Amino acid sequence: MKNILHIDSEYGWRGGQQQAVYLFEGLLKRGYKTRFVCQPKSKLTKYFKEKRLPFNEIKMRGEIDIISAFKIASLCKKDNYHILHAHSAHALSIGILSKLFYPKIKIIGVRRVDFHLKNNPFSRFKYNTKLVSKIVCISEGIEKILLEDGVPKTKLRVIHSGINIHKFDEVSKMKNFRKNYQIGQDEIIVGTVAALVGHKDYPNLLKAAGIVLSKKNNVTFISLGDGKNEETIKELASNLNLNNKFLFLGYKSNVGEIIKHFDIFVMASKKEGLGTSILDAQSIGLPVIGTITGGIPEAVHHNENGLLVPPKNYKELASAILKLIDDEKLRVDFSKQAKESVKEFDIELTIAKNIDLYEKL
Repeated sequence: MKNILHIDSEYGWRGGQQQAVYLFEGLLKRGYKTRFVCQPKSKLTKYFKEKRLPFNEIKMRGEIDIISAFKIASLCKKDNYHILHAHSAHALSIGILSKLFYPKIKIIGVRRVDFHLKNNPFSRFKYNTKLVSKIVCISEGIEKILLEDGVPKTKLRVIHSGINIHKFDEVSKMKNFRKNYQIGQDEIIVGTVAALVGHKDYPNLLKAAGIVLSKKNNVTFISLGDGKNEETIKELASNLNLNNKFLFLGYKSNVGEIIKHFDIFVMASKKEGLGTSILDAQSIGLPVIGTITGGIPEAVHHNENGLLVPPKNYKELASAILKLIDDEKLRVDFSKQAKESVKEFDIELTIAKNIDLYEKL
């Protein structure tokens, strides 16, 4: 049985951190010796303290941080860790430096975004160097992009992100939700769970919403999420006169209680590694409209469990939304298929595939 040390250099908590924690807790449950290194005062630190899980706080200052690399290498040597699993891009850089201090450790990186590698020597180096044993791609779409960027196929391993497909089974709808937000009982709710950042392409969704609302008066759009582009996105919504028909509810910890009020789920991204919020939506049986980008088509199968439209095409997106609004039977059919197809993304499968990778290394 291999001993695994995880590192993540991010301060916030998004899909990547949730995936890392799922894996970490799965390994602990299975009796693996494993530990997590994270930033002081990060959301990961707060979580591990509350759950009383084994972790170390090490300040990681950027990608070329010799001090943190030395501390991580010393931890690996002292506690006999065999594998260093780096869950963010900066963490991978620090992991590579750690290996220079402790050559016995094997490095696994994770690529969660479907962006091409930055066009600089260091980015190319860290995804191609023999110091890294494997790069886990969370979708086939990401693997394709890394292959295009010249990373050898032998270095890549596709392991889809997963979710706890039963996470919301016992979660009830939030009480008085429609009343609190002045949404009529007969209104269709079209929702998304996405950070307010560029690649989620809120302008695409907002323009599509404008078309839908010009044709339907019984629809409300809802967004869950926060992010650096919040002000710009809300200003665009105001300029499009969406007003109280497109509600920005911000970051919510009780996502399940809210998305159970949705009738349709939309992911309008122009770039997307996979999109675990899509999987969460499917787990409760929501019909999904997604864009044909990154790993989304690996979860949303057109005319089977949802609809796919080209990215950055708000007219096509609006047409797809209108189609589902008008066809209740189609929504019900997609709902049934979504609950079946999401089983392929059970987090238990994700954990098992990571364990298989560890053992093969």
